[in-house]
Amino acid sequence: MEPKKLYRSSTNKMISGVCGGVADYINVDPTIVRLVWALLGITTVGIVLYIIAAIIMPVQ
Repeated sequence: MEPKKLYRSSTNKMISGVCGGVADYINVDPTIVRLVWALLGITTVGIVLYIIAAIIMPVQ
């Protein structure tokens, strides 16, 4: 069994595919991940984490 890998989604994306990739990785609906990330985005921590994830995560 091959281990899961975290990728940015190339099919389920709105901005850069970070939320879609995280949703695929943890097997939840991408809308839920986007809502949680939007709540984090109210603080600067969420915005910085999103930018770092968009840079570091490879595209699937």
